[in-house]
Amino acid sequence: MHTGLKITAFAAALAATFGTAYGIGQGLDPVVADRAPESHASSSPARERGGDAVGGLRISERGYTLDLRTPRVAAGQPADLRFTVRDTSGRPVTEFRREHDKELHLIVASRDLRTYRHLHPVRAADGTWSTPVELPHAGGYRVFADFTPEAEGARNLTLGADLAVSGSYHPQKLPRAAATARVDGYEVELTGGLRPGRSSELRLTVSRDGAPVTDLEPHLGAYGHLVALRSGDLAYLHVHPHGEPGDGTTPSGPEVSFTATAPSGGSYRLFLDFKHDGVVRTAAFTVPAGQSAGAPEHAEDGHGH
Repeated sequence: MHTGLKITAFAAALAATFGTAYGIGQGLDPVVADRAPESHASSSPARERGGDAVGGLRISERGYTLDLRTPRVAAGQPADLRFTVRDTSGRPVTEFRREHDKELHLIVASRDLRTYRHLHPVRAADGTWSTPVELPHAGGYRVFADFTPEAEGARNLTLGADLAVSGSYHPQKLPRAAATARVDGYEVELTGGLRPGRSSELRLTVSRDGAPVTDLEPHLGAYGHLVALRSGDLAYLHVHPHGEPGDGTTPSGPEVSFTATAPSGGSYRLFLDFKHDGVVRTAAFTVPAGQSAGAPEHAEDGHGH
């Protein structure tokens, strides 16, 4: 394919993808999380958000704007992703509350939900955030910034912006529903499911070589972090596990449990980050709301950080 034709085809496909996602996003309810357990009540983004907004679908909210300075990168090539959070006056925000050991959590996910990255960028004195990233496939991506400004009365926000990854674009279907994911020799089993409009428990059990992993390591103040993205519009839900390391009651594995509510039917992609032997790994699942997870499947694009 000639270069000009390849770029034109990719741009058309990308525009169609974004257009479809926008249409779906207008018709579905927001993703919300249940009230967090008491051990996380003071810091849980889900609790502070309170369901007031659709997580990640807005680039601006409550006077804050995500200014993505790197709107496009090349597939398979190392890049430096840069962005700024601006206030109502357009000034870069330089003071944030620390939540789960970080001032800001950055999620990058492809529109087909096959590629996922949980990153922790570094903030410069002028308020510019940056982090290295390498994304394997061309197509449309969404960047989510999860943070709480230090300003009095500020609440947790998840702002989102579109990222284009150039290259030869090949649309992929959403991975099929599965109860088991495998990544780097680990097996993670999902028990439970999402129910539209009702709370439900999700239990994820980690094993390696058939043996339960009972010595999971704390990562960002927890034994596991779960992000859920709704297929179609990529509405964002970031929940935290029951209990926390060092509370005297929460074991370090093999099970990590969460409680969440799906606001609508449809398919959701769940990404569990867990740490063992000094490495953070990601296990991914597709879960239809209203149904239990299906037959076992290997995780797509699972990786260690």
